[in-house]
Amino acid sequence: MGRRAWIGLLLIAAGIGWWHSPYSPRDHGTAYAADADCPPPPRVTPGDPPLQTAIAGPVAGIELPAARLTPLAGFSVDARVLSRRDYRRDREAGLSPTDLALGWGRMTDDRVLGRLAISQSGRWYHYRWQGEPPLPPREIASSSANMHLIPASGDVAEQLRAVEPGDRIRIDGWLVEARAADGWRWRSSTSRTDTGAGACEVIYACSIERK
Repeated sequence: MGRRAWIGLLLIAAGIGWWHSPYSPRDHGTAYAADADCPPPPRVTPGDPPLQTAIAGPVAGIELPAARLTPLAGFSVDARVLSRRDYRRDREAGLSPTDLALGWGRMTDDRVLGRLAISQSGRWYHYRWQGEPPLPPREIASSSANMHLIPASGDVAEQLRAVEPGDRIRIDGWLVEARAADGWRWRSSTSRTDTGAGACEVIYACSIERK
């Protein structure tokens, strides 16, 4: 085999390896359960804070290739997208390819957001300000959150890929705890007032609607 043929084969192999690597543009998100049902919970009234509802009676778990999901509560949020961050290489990316930092109440106001520097990294949501805060810090914390989105289907994954910072969206789904066979666990917060480690919502999203 000549040198050009070897180079050609190496390029093909490199291309295949890149396509299957975490750096390629292919979908690295959830491997969806073929028969998974995702009935939406009660829906929040537009403009209201997120609506969390109790689960009535025993609820079956949702089996995904990466983990088993156990619903903890119904969850519906109507909010503004403050930031988005896509993940490809961490353990959680097998379930949740995207985190959205969302704001509601006065955390949707341009005058407030214009005075905040907002970013995401490492599955965390960060904000800071200079001088006086635009809102009481407790209100900022309780009117915004970083949310880990697990799309319930390919259609929902497509909806999630279209979301951009600044969008007004609503998400209807379930707060969940994920458990893998090796003991790994990822549990959603069930409070809007907590901060720090464990304060993010892990949402099995039945639907995502851009407004």
